[in-house]
Amino acid sequence: MENRPKLYAITAFVAGILLTLGYKDLYPDLEWRFWRRRRANRTIAGAGLHDNGLINLEDHEKEGAVTMEVPEGIEACIGNTPLFKIKSLSAETGCDILAKAEFLNGGGGSPKDRVALSIINLAEEQGLLTPYSGDTIYEGTVGSTGISLATVCRARGYLAYICMPSDQATEKSSLLLKLGAVVERVPPAPIVDPMHFVNRARTLAAEHTADSHRLGRGYFADQFENEANWQAHYDGTGSEVFRQCGGNLDAFVAGAGTGGTITGVARYLKTRLPDVKIVLADPQGSGLYNRIKYGVMFATTEKEGTRRRSQVDTIVEGIGINRVTANFEAGRELIDDAVKVDDEQALAMARWLVEKDGIFVGSSSAVNCIAAVKTAQKLGPGHRIVTILCDSGARYISKFWAKAGSVGGKTDSTLDDIIVTQNQN
Repeated sequence: MENRPKLYAITAFVAGILLTLGYKDLYPDLEWRFWRRRRANRTIAGAGLHDNGLINLEDHEKEGAVTMEVPEGIEACIGNTPLFKIKSLSAETGCDILAKAEFLNGGGGSPKDRVALSIINLAEEQGLLTPYSGDTIYEGTVGSTGISLATVCRARGYLAYICMPSDQATEKSSLLLKLGAVVERVPPAPIVDPMHFVNRARTLAAEHTADSHRLGRGYFADQFENEANWQAHYDGTGSEVFRQCGGNLDAFVAGAGTGGTITGVARYLKTRLPDVKIVLADPQGSGLYNRIKYGVMFATTEKEGTRRRSQVDTIVEGIGINRVTANFEAGRELIDDAVKVDDEQALAMARWLVEKDGIFVGSSSAVNCIAAVKTAQKLGPGHRIVTILCDSGARYISKFWAKAGSVGGKTDSTLDDIIVTQNQN
């Protein structure tokens, strides 16, 4: 009996050696499996594509191997943009203010990538465009749609001819030229003028098609009236916002130029979240605020669509308009409220976003963020608001950001400093 403790000790020692030798063989396999699964989950979460089949993980014997379906062409990188919280605005308002980072679209770097691709896809389905045939796409645009069209045209075998007002930031026309587009800058004019940039593009497309000596056809993209515009945001932006929020949001805030973004998203969200608030962000000089608030664009002495007076000057580009478009009207009755934003507020918000969050965006994004803050203040703390960051501030250096100035070392701005200038709403 006196040898039993000694026997136990020897047995335990031997068992320990055997267990250690076995674990040495087992541990690398367990560790590899753990890290492989963790990397796979990170890949899926980061891409945000796990529910549409673009990512396919296979069980490889090779350590750490993860396969992904590779997107084909730059146009396959359009959509599925991230949604993130703007920390400073959320902290100030007590609401979650979330931004859809549309400036990260893989074509021209704006929401218009979705529109350009949708318009071209529809035209091809209808037999109106044939790749690599010499067909040319004409469009009147203040810049972003033109950049997106020029990019997607090159990817899909078309040429782009862009007409734009001469008062827009020169960075846009310079970029269009680098993308191989023909650019015609025309003087600003009311929509009834044949030389209005939209009318000019429509005329050139018709002339191209009618000329038997020219290669291919001319196709007028017609972003303001072509319902492939809002459909792109219904199919893409709206469904992505809903999924990324897990169906939990109280308001969606966006500006409107053609009206496609706010209409497409509203039509998608309202069918699933009937109580969600759709809010228009409108810059000074635009008539859409009055259209939502009072049902008219102009004074009763002016008939819609015939106004000859030019839009009130604003430094904001890309949103705001003084006429009714098919895309805006397709969802106008779904818009619950509107916020008017002046230029000084937009400039101050652009500086704020750099100062507080390191977010460098253009004028329309700044307008959206002002309206998102006003919406948060109106709803009260605890709500979730989604807005759009449209494009990078790099396209606005010579105009909008020239007036906004440099942020420098400033860190003491307050939100009240930005909002206080708003007297209209």
